[in-house]
Amino acid sequence: MRPDFDRYPFLVAWEMTHACDLACKHCRASAEPDPLPGEITTEEAFRFLEEMATYTPKPILLPTGGDPLKRHDIWEILEKARELGIKIGITPAVTPLLTHEVIDRFKELDVHAMAVSLDGASAETHDEFRGVPGTFDLAVDALRYARSIGLPTQINTTVTKQTRPELPGLADLGRDLGISAWEVFFLVPVGRGTLLQQLSAEEYEEVLRWLYRVSKTHKLHIRTTEAPHFRRVVIQERMQSAEADHALVQNKRGVHMHDAYGFVFISSLGEVFPSGFLAMSAGNIKERSLLDIYRNSELFRKLRDRENLKGKCRVCEFGNVCWGSRARAWAETGDPFESETRCAYVPEAWKAEVAGD
Repeated sequence: MRPDFDRYPFLVAWEMTHACDLACKHCRASAEPDPLPGEITTEEAFRFLEEMATYTPKPILLPTGGDPLKRHDIWEILEKARELGIKIGITPAVTPLLTHEVIDRFKELDVHAMAVSLDGASAETHDEFRGVPGTFDLAVDALRYARSIGLPTQINTTVTKQTRPELPGLADLGRDLGISAWEVFFLVPVGRGTLLQQLSAEEYEEVLRWLYRVSKTHKLHIRTTEAPHFRRVVIQERMQSAEADHALVQNKRGVHMHDAYGFVFISSLGEVFPSGFLAMSAGNIKERSLLDIYRNSELFRKLRDRENLKGKCRVCEFGNVCWGSRARAWAETGDPFESETRCAYVPEAWKAEVAGD
């Protein structure tokens, strides 16, 4: 059964705690070692998990942070999710808390996959980006151990001017480690990320097309975060190759998840955001049900209606599969409905509209 993203979220990311012992340069949350006052309690967590279990279909829960391992009741919460039949893909911070025993526990609790961040292909480059020596070796060890016990793994990488040269080495490393997926995050200037350099729109295009090629040469399942125009690139690349077929061309008019449409982010304080990078609160699960906020908040309803988009995103022929990064539009223009600022593609309809002015 195809999920109805107007009615139910399919991916629910939950920032379990603001606390983290790392000091990553790109951290959207500007995380610190201690939790914030007023974070979601165990009872409140159980309540929204029980609510999620009533959705059709049940969504996938993505515990993140901060560092989920800094949460005192993490094992109670993961056990509760398992009891309710909710799949989990967890993203722990790579610190000494991430031991083999912890990874064993993830496996025992039927965690669906474990994602680990790698932003450099060597200890020198990765540890400098993460702010703590030794994190590269810990990350690689965690990935190898998880694979050895049959726990699927994913690498998360943030693309900036600094990390772009590391991408080929990371692709090789991911292939050699046998990862299940590579999630490539394209920097949005929020949190500590405001201090880093983004790529230009043209550089984005180069990286996205390179990612498509490397997915073939390295046989990697690659996804992007805050670069939905990767879907447009994939369609364009396939249409130019022997892979092109009628179904693929029709896919331009398909339906794909985006912020507030299939995806939702819950902060450690219970605030509900369209994504972790678009920190516009639509409500708080301490006061309203997640489903009520998701379905009925003005912000979410507007983000689900393409008629609200502006500029070239509004008229783009790839709009239904892309929509552009609403978070980046908000971060760079103050308006989440403005055009994606890091997309080099110019739609035919936009050329005609501009020419007519």
